[in-house]
Amino acid sequence: MGFTDFVSDSGLLLLNNWLQTRSYIAGYTPSQADAVSFKALKEAPKVEKYPHAYRWYNHVKSYEGDFSTLPGDPSKPFTTYGPEAVAVTQNPKDAPEDDEDEVDLFGSDEEEEDPEVVAEREKRLADYKKKKEGKAKPAAKSIVTLDVKPWDDETDMEELTKNVVAIEKDGLTWGGHKLVAVGFGIKKLQINVVIEDEKVSVDELQQQIEEDEDHVQSTDVAAMQKL
Repeated sequence: MGFTDFVSDSGLLLLNNWLQTRSYIAGYTPSQADAVSFKALKEAPKVEKYPHAYRWYNHVKSYEGDFSTLPGDPSKPFTTYGPEAVAVTQNPKDAPEDDEDEVDLFGSDEEEEDPEVVAEREKRLADYKKKKEGKAKPAAKSIVTLDVKPWDDETDMEELTKNVVAIEKDGLTWGGHKLVAVGFGIKKLQINVVIEDEKVSVDELQQQIEEDEDHVQSTDVAAMQKL
């Protein structure tokens, strides 16, 4: 069904819940989906009511002057994006918890049961648990937005960027990046990266970037979201 409106409480709650587990409206990097959705909002969502939408709004606002450079189709309306089936207007805190592991798949009876029936049920339950434990769980991932600050306005930002994206690690994928003015002619590099949580430490990645002492003064985590 997509987004409905960004004026009513229900429309803003839909946006907020959509962004609870996402950094962008669609995909892992800024796109025209973010641009058209941003333009559809008359003002920043209230942080106390819609914290995820507020975080996304301020992040996308930093791209406002560069919307035309973002990938995607700018002619698509914002209602093209968002949940496609059921409206996520229910507060996630109110949703029932998944108790799949606690379900008795084969039922039980307080009356005395045939020992053979009990043995068969226990065998089937053990086989089910063994099969479930054998399934590989997807790796936990996060998308991180890093701010990489140079020493001054004479720092070669092209060289700085090349050195950053040249860093390779198992479980690390670099995303989109851009230069953001911070004042006095100085620009910082803002770059997205997707990491596998068990393989890549954000702190260690920052330290490795800062080893480029000729170009990098410091790094900061601008945003971090679990995928």
